[in-house]
Amino acid sequence: MSKRDDLIEKYAADLKEKCGVTPDMDFLRKVTIGCGPSIYNRDASTVSGSDAAELETVKKNFLMKKLGLPDGQNLDGAIDAVMEQYGRSERSKYRAVVYYLLAKHFNKESVYK
Repeated sequence: MSKRDDLIEKYAADLKEKCGVTPDMDFLRKVTIGCGPSIYNRDASTVSGSDAAELETVKKNFLMKKLGLPDGQNLDGAIDAVMEQYGRSERSKYRAVVYYLLAKHFNKESVYK
């Protein structure tokens, strides 16, 4: 297995165990590939749920640019809901998992087709 496949398995385990979600493996693979080389960098591969600047970056770069969503309170609410679902006390929230959950939340799987 490649390093990326190992990471996808790790992300799938997080979705099952920490988020209570049965992952769509094909979609998870697409989201992971969409994250690019950041998945291999320890710092870039995670999202700090308590860092307002980082959450703003997720909103602007992922929700608005990648998914094409208009700015609004619903974006902040969705990020907050995903952080809650992942577990506020969970220190390493994988970026691919956060993006997967946000894309599913907004029914934007078509962005990755």
